[in-house]
Amino acid sequence: MILTVTLNTALDITYRVRDLTPRATHRVTEVTERPGGKGLNVARVLAALGHEVTVTGFAGGATGRALQDRLAHTTGVLDALVPVEGATRRTVAVVDAGGDSTQLNEPGPVIAPAEWTAFQEAYGDLLGAASAVALCGSLPPGVPVGAYAGLIRTAHAAGVPVLLDTSGEPLRRGVAARPDLVKPNAGELAELTGSHEPSRATRDARRRGAHAVVASLGADGLLARTAEGHWRATPPRRLRGNPTGAGDSAVAGLLSGLVEELPWPDRLARAVALSAATVLAPVAGEFDRTAYEDLVGRVTVTAEANAA
Repeated sequence: MILTVTLNTALDITYRVRDLTPRATHRVTEVTERPGGKGLNVARVLAALGHEVTVTGFAGGATGRALQDRLAHTTGVLDALVPVEGATRRTVAVVDAGGDSTQLNEPGPVIAPAEWTAFQEAYGDLLGAASAVALCGSLPPGVPVGAYAGLIRTAHAAGVPVLLDTSGEPLRRGVAARPDLVKPNAGELAELTGSHEPSRATRDARRRGAHAVVASLGADGLLARTAEGHWRATPPRRLRGNPTGAGDSAVAGLLSGLVEELPWPDRLARAVALSAATVLAPVAGEFDRTAYEDLVGRVTVTAEANAA
């Protein structure tokens, strides 16, 4: 079982409009609602790849109930969310006809100390059956900024490898706890290291504690620096569409490759192909399977010098 943690879950709402114009009234042509937050998106992709997945984090209020109702109909995903008093947040993506997306993210519920303690106890129990864990996304108010660092140490004590995908101070503190893999985008990596040169920045992130670093470069693919080597993985072509959730699909590709013990180049090819195929899907947490199967064998993975 793969465990994904989404402390700041969300009900993802996607509006489709013809054009998005500031200070104008818009006619919405399509509305979709999905259980959301980065780890839930990762879980749906993992389940689609055939993996058994359990999701945990927090859910509360009417929005939380709506999220869990929809999650109950997601094949291959087990709900282990911890109830809280506050209301789960909503995120709204407005997507125009060209595929450009505008995102509106609510902050999430305030988590009480007793609720955080209850989550930590549930998390420790779930690790007993986990082959790997992904810690994903932002922290809701009330959760300590060093939360991910503590969860990484708990997972390592249980012998479970950890992938961390977050940003800002939670990322900085989490990296110091020595996760097995971090997956920042270029902006998050620059904020962590102070370097806007991806190769130098991935090297610095490893020196700060991460065993492996895979940086998302958007349409240019992924850059990986690990103890085994240093690779750049690029898709065969650029795809236009909705990029929301593409990074989460890359995480699913990397995590499934870890559990299946694939060589790094194969993990990276899967992650890039999934990410690209997600751009063609209507909502986050889904991917175009035909496109994925076409792309995965045509991703270019090139070994680069200086793997230290």
